[in-house]
Amino acid sequence: MSNYLETTKNVYKEAALKPDVGLCCTTTPVWVLPDLNMPKIMLEMNYGCGSTVNPRDLINDPTILYVGVGGGMEVFQFAYFNRRKGGVIGIDVVDEMLEACRNNLNEAENLNSWFQSDFVDLKKGSALDLPIEDSTVDVAAQNCLFNIFEKEDLILALKEMYRVLKPRGRLILSDPVTEDEIPEELKKDERLRALCLSGSLSLKEYIDLIASVGFGTIEIRAKRPYRILDPKNYNTDRLIYLESVEVCAIKDPMPKDGPCVFTGKTAIYYGDQEYFDDKKGHVLIPNQPLAICDKTAGDLKKLGRGDIFISNSTYFYDGGGCC
Repeated sequence: MSNYLETTKNVYKEAALKPDVGLCCTTTPVWVLPDLNMPKIMLEMNYGCGSTVNPRDLINDPTILYVGVGGGMEVFQFAYFNRRKGGVIGIDVVDEMLEACRNNLNEAENLNSWFQSDFVDLKKGSALDLPIEDSTVDVAAQNCLFNIFEKEDLILALKEMYRVLKPRGRLILSDPVTEDEIPEELKKDERLRALCLSGSLSLKEYIDLIASVGFGTIEIRAKRPYRILDPKNYNTDRLIYLESVEVCAIKDPMPKDGPCVFTGKTAIYYGDQEYFDDKKGHVLIPNQPLAICDKTAGDLKKLGRGDIFISNSTYFYDGGGCC
């Protein structure tokens, strides 16, 4: 095992044995749903950088895979939507974290009459070699895990997620990204990498790697401030700004001209006609915003029309629109 992966195991072994409230900094709110009572210990062991699966991803009784179980908060929330034995699969490589998660799920069962611990099937395994059969999962997710991996391992982890997903299945990720250059000394710091602080890629690199394994549609659902690495506390001569990005990658066929990437761009037609049709599947009704992927935004701009407005990327996309 690579040294940085061994360091990561040790960091999360410590976090399993003694909950570390400050280990990560999730800025998104915990779900509040009828009859869902969250054990306090799960909140204390919420080792993520954002939110992953949205309730709209959990329709039609899906089989859900979550890699890096932490204290069990997310697998518990996911079980709310299918409530069947083994409907949620949790994977972790750290024995102590799996044991802590089991204990926390038992506490959740005591607090929630609808929940049974066997709704969640906990398995020991690595994100680099998932103990899951091909094309058996509807939704796969990870929160602040993949940014720990060095590039070759990250590609392998993404390939594994792609492998286990059914056609049209969704991979939902939350990771830190940065547009600032991280010094090599920080990148090589195994503990900082394990703490999700020094392995961040730029958003473009991150998206490109996700697309490289075959995902045909990629949605940027949110991007939020996350952390600052400053010269006083880290080996850097300038501020490094990290953001938390939430991404949904869909196992669609790859278009010939590359993936459809939604970064929150919108087209608005304000011309004199009843509608504008670009003959490529996009019909713009006057002053009705239409979410579009970045490729379509580029194509519409090339038309040089003076009656179509294209917004900048908002890095927020909640569905709809077309590519």
